[in-house]
Amino acid sequence: MIPELGHFALILALVIVLMQAALPLAGAARNNVQWMQLARPLAYAQSLFLLLALASLTWSFVVSDFSVRYVAMNSNLALPIAYRISAVWGGHEGSLLFWAFVMGLWSTAVALFSRKLPLDTVARVLGIMGIISIGFLLFMLMTSNPFARLIPAAMDGRDLNPLLQDPGLALHPPFLYMGYVGFSVAFSFAAAALLSGRLDAAWARWSRPWTTVAWAFLTLGNALGSWWAYYELGWGGWWFWDPVENSSFMPWLVGTALIHSLAVTEKRGTFKTWTVLLALLTFSLSLLGTFLVRSGVLTSVHAFTTDPARGMFVLAFLGVVIGGSLALYAWRGPQIRSTGKFHVFSRESFLLVNNVLLVVAAGAVLIGTLYPLIIDALGLGKISVGPPYFNRVFIPIMIPVLFLMGIGPMMRWKKDDPVALARHLRLVFLSSLVIAALFVFFVTSELSPGVFLSVAVSIWIIGGALLTFWRRVKLKDDLVTGFRKIPLSFYGMTLAHIGIAVLVIGITFVSTNSIEKVVRMDLGQSLDIGEYTFKFEGIKDVTGVNYQASEGTITVTRAGQAVTTLRPQKRYYPRQQKPMTEAAIEAGFSRDLYVALGDQLDSGAWSVRIQYKPYLRWIWVGALFMALGGFLAVGDRRYRRITRKQEELDGMINVAPSFS
Repeated sequence: MIPELGHFALILALVIVLMQAALPLAGAARNNVQWMQLARPLAYAQSLFLLLALASLTWSFVVSDFSVRYVAMNSNLALPIAYRISAVWGGHEGSLLFWAFVMGLWSTAVALFSRKLPLDTVARVLGIMGIISIGFLLFMLMTSNPFARLIPAAMDGRDLNPLLQDPGLALHPPFLYMGYVGFSVAFSFAAAALLSGRLDAAWARWSRPWTTVAWAFLTLGNALGSWWAYYELGWGGWWFWDPVENSSFMPWLVGTALIHSLAVTEKRGTFKTWTVLLALLTFSLSLLGTFLVRSGVLTSVHAFTTDPARGMFVLAFLGVVIGGSLALYAWRGPQIRSTGKFHVFSRESFLLVNNVLLVVAAGAVLIGTLYPLIIDALGLGKISVGPPYFNRVFIPIMIPVLFLMGIGPMMRWKKDDPVALARHLRLVFLSSLVIAALFVFFVTSELSPGVFLSVAVSIWIIGGALLTFWRRVKLKDDLVTGFRKIPLSFYGMTLAHIGIAVLVIGITFVSTNSIEKVVRMDLGQSLDIGEYTFKFEGIKDVTGVNYQASEGTITVTRAGQAVTTLRPQKRYYPRQQKPMTEAAIEAGFSRDLYVALGDQLDSGAWSVRIQYKPYLRWIWVGALFMALGGFLAVGDRRYRRITRKQEELDGMINVAPSFS
């Protein structure tokens, strides 16, 4: 009866979120304290029942209960226990349950860590989050019940998709969902502020840490997805501009603009209209990604389902949330007034330009993602928009974004002196040119203009971040005091900016200086790639827990000295009747050596893909720096000490009782 218990818990969770969506919002509208006070306990109860449902499904996987259709379709008796657990969110129905559970976690977090916020604000935020939860729980119970029974029960399951039997895919969805769903908090704060009319610096301060945490999780989720695609799919790429990849990249771009816009709204009281719009758009793009993955309009290794009925439900839900939020914005937005004024040459102006460019970049990705789908839906044929479009459109937009990143942190609020700023940054500018030229020539033995520009801009970002940090330290009496007094948010910003630069350097070199050869190799044959010699020593059969494989042995030497032995596999999963390529990788600080085994040819020869990838790891190290920077920023003490006095001071910015 465990599956029935889980199903019943889902129904109870739906009943609870219906109350969570209705009573607190009605209480805030009528100033009914008792109804508003229900928001927190209802959020806790929702999380509790969703946890019970998730635990029930997990138990069904662990004990291999093949009377549950979802378990029978995504597991089998030979599947290792770790992948039985990750299979809970490895398919459509289970991933929806996990999404709803994460939504419950975020609701609980808001309820726990918002005790210093006004009660009506908390009631509105949790009520709006309840409305979002209603959509996903209805979707699950009406079209995608993970506890649906299979009668008669199967003797064994079909098995989890072999692509998902990997640690990277066990971790990638949870981090991605934490980011996707986390932006619902920023969305809910923005909608609640529009409803209440309180759009002041205090609102931005309340929203900012939640947005930053969601952004950091989404950064890790995207990085894990890229890492998994690189070593698991067998083609050696780390990003292919796949529509589903784009669906998680677009909210990241707009979310990046949002966290910077919130900083301006908190510190200067400006960009209020723009910040609210970004909060609404960021979560709307997260929901759009959900539609793309679950609607059946895409064919991708990342997509979950091909059921048009489910797609129509998600599309309708998408229309309600996005349409409703934009209607609210159109109604209330004209009443929003920003109080701060700033000069054209100021930090505010530069941040605004960067924000607009990030949104334009997201728009370019959105057009390239949706245009083929629209053409197909109109019956005008099938077209493909691939990397050439995205590289030609996206990169030129991002170059000025990166350049301005090196200047922005150095600038003053309200107004700055361009001559004085140029004097401060001239050494950084000249140093970035010299270091970039030496670095590029050292790596490539030539000075390509495009590579030089990318590396120079990256070093410019690092230099600007470090110079800003050092100037902040020197303001104190001594260095120890300076380092200790710098807020964590400043450490986080510095680390995140350095992370962007490291990532761009990695992307630049791996995109322009990789070497790839797909060759026929006989036993004992050698192949030279760059400074390395790859020798095909032999092949043997191996048996895994739930697969059989042919495993190659390839030794790698450099100038006659042994470097490593790589053992790529060609696997076959009997239950799924699918072949899989398991690449072998020698990872290094400045390069990766990648070998993937293809098909067996005649006379014992094999097709082998061999790649040399310079500075590839820098991409993921940079992403890790960015995420760590986000988490550091959230630890800033001003987010832990939002006192009533501070709120009153923030409220003094505005004279009007409603909109600022």
